[in-house]
Amino acid sequence: MMMMAKARRGQQPPSTKVQAIIDYTYILVGAALVAIAFNLFLLPNKIASGGVSGISTIVAHLVGIEPAFTQWAFNIPLFILGILLLGGFKYGLKTLVGTIFLPFVVLVTRDWSVGFVDPLLGALFGGIGVGLGIGLVFRASASTGGTDLAAQIIQKYTGLSLGVAVFLIDGLIVITSAVAFGIELALYALISLFVTGKTVDIVQMGVGYAKIALIISNHQEDVQQMILRDIDRGVTKLSGYGGYTNEERDVLMCVVNQTEVTKLKQVVKAVDPKAFVIVANATEVLGEGFKRA
Repeated sequence: MMMMAKARRGQQPPSTKVQAIIDYTYILVGAALVAIAFNLFLLPNKIASGGVSGISTIVAHLVGIEPAFTQWAFNIPLFILGILLLGGFKYGLKTLVGTIFLPFVVLVTRDWSVGFVDPLLGALFGGIGVGLGIGLVFRASASTGGTDLAAQIIQKYTGLSLGVAVFLIDGLIVITSAVAFGIELALYALISLFVTGKTVDIVQMGVGYAKIALIISNHQEDVQQMILRDIDRGVTKLSGYGGYTNEERDVLMCVVNQTEVTKLKQVVKAVDPKAFVIVANATEVLGEGFKRA
């Protein structure tokens, strides 16, 4: 155990140059994924699922302007406005790279096709592809610009929350698509938005949801020792106060993997069949025994 602890302490974080390479790789790959998903699934199915890509979809089908040009026409001015109105070169080179590179890939892959048109499949797979790409870009602490910057400008000058500002912008784009393409395709756009949001969450936090258990027992010490010995997980004592009994009592908190939940419940039940156990999802756990930050 001492050797393992020393080894962990000896691990050094990536150097600045290595981290920069990793970040820009995330940005380029992520932006490329967004662009390819847009060309393969969203654009041919007339799915304008918010953002500048949604605007470019509407413009392309109604006016015939190349989507990449529309995206550059919105992204670059919005980036400049972000610098002027939101305080300095806050977004940095990484966001500028994403802002310019994404439309470039849209232009390069404009002739790519999956060979069919299906709005439902387009909404689902387009949402997944865009979510994967945006999630990778977010992991590099960057963005692809566009309406994200517009939402932050609205937030600053109106006092609205960022979430509300994003919702208003995306909602307006979806409503416009309903007028342009019909209500059915607008509903598919909402499906795509939902799928994108869920996919971004998975990329950011992973699919391996851990579980957090809160245990109230009259045999705390025994339960604690059994968890430490049989499951090899740490236990934290939280101070609690009974609302019915008006008595102070500790609450045991333990975080386990999904595969360990059944064993945890069995261990607690074996020690104290009357124990009160709450098990809930922990979407992300950082630290020893789980994911490193």
